[in-house]
Amino acid sequence: MASITKRPDGKWRARYRDEAGKEHARHFRRREDAKRWLDEITASVITGAYVDPKAGRVTFRDYAEQWRAGQVYRPSTAELVERALRLRIYPVIGDRPLTTIRPDDMQQLVARLNKTLAPATVTVTYSYVATVFKSAVRSGLIAKTPCDGIKLPKVVKTRVVPLSTDEVLRIADGVPDHLRALVILAAGTGMRQGELFGLTLDRVDFLRRTITVDRQLLHTGADGYHFGPPKTDTSNRVIPLPDSIGRELSAHVARHPLGDDGLLFVGGRGAPLRRGTFCYVWARAIRDAGLDGVVFHQLRHHYASLLIHHGESVKTVQARLGHKSAEETLNTYAHLWPDSDDKTRQAVDAAFSGGSPADSLRTVATLH
Repeated sequence: MASITKRPDGKWRARYRDEAGKEHARHFRRREDAKRWLDEITASVITGAYVDPKAGRVTFRDYAEQWRAGQVYRPSTAELVERALRLRIYPVIGDRPLTTIRPDDMQQLVARLNKTLAPATVTVTYSYVATVFKSAVRSGLIAKTPCDGIKLPKVVKTRVVPLSTDEVLRIADGVPDHLRALVILAAGTGMRQGELFGLTLDRVDFLRRTITVDRQLLHTGADGYHFGPPKTDTSNRVIPLPDSIGRELSAHVARHPLGDDGLLFVGGRGAPLRRGTFCYVWARAIRDAGLDGVVFHQLRHHYASLLIHHGESVKTVQARLGHKSAEETLNTYAHLWPDSDDKTRQAVDAAFSGGSPADSLRTVATLH
């Protein structure tokens, strides 16, 4: 129900009731403006785009926290989202009502983030914000998202440059002895950091020379932890354990006691390893090795480069690393496979060797 009435002060009062029976009203100086407003409301109701004008008064922080509580994330992903919103987004727009945030505000937010963060980090952080606004639209809190048409910094993908074996060993020599085998195992199996932190003795088969990767270590709170699934479904895999890596791991087991639940790698006081604590150990090791800037993930690249250098196929490398697809493997490591240019030259040279090109072509023609 909608109506327009003239008030004693000369203004026109337009009002309507929404589907819940709640009345909304606005006052205008001209009747034409009041009618136009009601027509817009009616059109939005018919098209399904109607939004309660008061619904968007909730702040971005309050709605984002409500949205975040309803997401089904892996614990590690949930932690990344929470930190990104709390540290990078809430200080800027957290206290703003949803309806007051415009595309210009979003573009300025991206520009601000780009001053201190890498382009890839800016893009990921922005994706969380954009998803929150899309959810607000679906929930009927705002009519449209302010994230349309926002220009993001270009992410320049750099080629993977694998560490040499000598560099890997220098890093291994720089960490405490109880973590040396962890570095060697990462470079010799391509296991991810969380998979290594959660590796237990029962997952290592020294007789068959294999390691079963079917979980990773996840922390809950200050001291708690539990085992969770690997990064993706394809991350569940059985990795061949090379003899040299097996000897290193066997020596580690002989020298160092296991942690709770049979964990192979623990902290100095026997507690499960945490990423934050390990970062300090890693930073000191790469500094002492003269390799500042090297990240733990590059040990995984080293493993992939070894497989490729020794002729393993794309599918094999994909399986060993637990990638979702062969496309992911190729996108990361295509430049490490031998170039086909030399094979092309050799094929043509073989055809033309021992005579003139014309003679070789006549010979090929007679064979067909």
